[in-house]
Amino acid sequence: MAKIGRPGASKSKKGPLKGTGGHGRKSLEGKGPTPKAEDRKYHKTYRSPKATTEIRQTPKKGQFVASKTGKASKANATEVLSGRNSVVEALKASVPATALFIAQRIEVDDRVRESMTIANKRGIVINEVTRVEIDRMTGGDSVHQGIALQVPPYNYKDPNELLDRALSQSSLPLLVALDGITDPRNLGAIIRSVAAFGGNGIILPQRRSVGVTAAAWKTSAGAAARMPVALAANLNQTIKEYKRRGVFVVGLDGDGDVSLPNFQLFDKPLLVVVGSEGKGLSRLVQENCDQVISIPISEVTESLNAGIAASVALYQIAALRA
Repeated sequence: MAKIGRPGASKSKKGPLKGTGGHGRKSLEGKGPTPKAEDRKYHKTYRSPKATTEIRQTPKKGQFVASKTGKASKANATEVLSGRNSVVEALKASVPATALFIAQRIEVDDRVRESMTIANKRGIVINEVTRVEIDRMTGGDSVHQGIALQVPPYNYKDPNELLDRALSQSSLPLLVALDGITDPRNLGAIIRSVAAFGGNGIILPQRRSVGVTAAAWKTSAGAAARMPVALAANLNQTIKEYKRRGVFVVGLDGDGDVSLPNFQLFDKPLLVVVGSEGKGLSRLVQENCDQVISIPISEVTESLNAGIAASVALYQIAALRA
């Protein structure tokens, strides 16, 4: 009688069989540590090398990158100017631009018409978009007036290059430096005043200072396209270098020891340093100034806005030089 084996037991020779997993020693050595989720093709977080590169790469010049909130981001490669006056003035001044955006069904006036004409001549792409899209581009700017211009980042000058340029234009150059100004609207207003009263350029500190942003462009009403702006790695070192080259440095501060009507250095090459409305000039900047002047105002007013103070001082200097 044949012997009945255990159910499922094998009666063949010893050794690996199909389906047992014993296909040799190599198969038993393992495949190493488990890959990260994003490196596993079957996982939902998987990204191909190409996709990862596209996500991490810096936006190309001229490419508009908006954040989810619609506000400007440091990662953005461009600035967006808005408002009919700002856009047409920037285009007339040949500001580099990559695209013009016009809201659908807006009332086309002379400024919009001229903006489109200039953009066509310069080969700038004109895009018709919804007003909501322009709201997103401008960070919710309610006064964009249905038009926006995309421009590359501002091209700052070197402070010494700025002085060389100013000296080639005039024997009495007038330059302005800002110390602690963080409001882009103040910067825009100062740029406009420097242009209006015959100034030759503006210097901004690299740190703790506003830059030439879209808001500054807009407030300047196009003057930023004509007025060079330099970026100083160290404002105090720049001041010392300007003094070495024969420029007189004058600080503008509410606690100045010389009243503006009594200012006597107007017939010298000048660098006017404007302090912030709240803190005024920093201690080191004051120490490096040849004079610190103040604007006489009513006792009921604590201080002047930095942009207004700069305008008053520049007007006085221009009037004394006339």
